[in-house]
Order: sequence, then C-alpha cells, then structure tokens
Amino acid sequence: MQAVWSVPDKMEMDKEKFRKMFPHLAQEMEGKEYGITITSVRSDLPTGEKASCKKFANYMPDVIDFIRRCDNEQQAEEIIGYLEKRREISNDYAKRLRKQLKEKGVRSFGSKKEDDYYLKQGEL
Repeated sequence: MQAVWSVPDKMEMDKEKFRKMFPHLAQEMEGKEYGITITSVRSDLPTGEKASCKKFANYMPDVIDFIRRCDNEQQAEEIIGYLEKRREISNDYAKRLRKQLKEKGVRSFGSKKEDDYYLKQGEL
C-alpha cells in the first residue's frame, strides 16, 4: 500500500512522487525543526485575530535591542554610530551608551538576543 498525502477537497499525491518533485519541502514537512505549534482553531477570523499574541504588535526595536544582538563591543559601537549618524539617537545619548559600553561591556545592556528572539518570546 502506498503512502498518500491528502488535503481535503484538493488533491492527493503519492509521497515518493512528492519527495522527488519537492525534496526540500518534503524534508521540512516531515521534520520537526520548522514546525509551528497550533494551540487553537477559530472559525471566526476577527475573533481569532484579536485573540492572537499581541506582545510585540507594533513594537519598534530601539538601540538597546540592537546592541543586545551584538557579540562584541566593536559591533555595538557600529550600531551606536550608525543610529547616531541617522539621527535616530541623540549625540548625548550616544555618548552615554559609549561610556557604558566602555566601562561595563556589551552584556551590561542585557543578555544576548539570539536568532528568532521575538518569534520565540511572542509564543509566551
């Protein structure tokens, strides 16, 4: 008996044929690495949208958020300089940030924000 993937009211396709046609997609679908957990299902779209996580809705990262992604002081200095040049932070604030960076180091701004930080935190 052949394994078949089926989508209701759509189409059926043999898994081996699918794997040959779309090897990377098949690998993602079979793996757990890129999975998304669905915690609820709502048939009313507006109600579902209101219920979704709003922790980072309309959130704009600031200079500290960017610094927290840095691995070292040189990277943090580049962020400060870039935002200062674009006038997204004032010269006085940039000086205070540089002073803290020099005296206390890059981790004094907070723990390192790893890849997918907002995606992972938004699931809480």
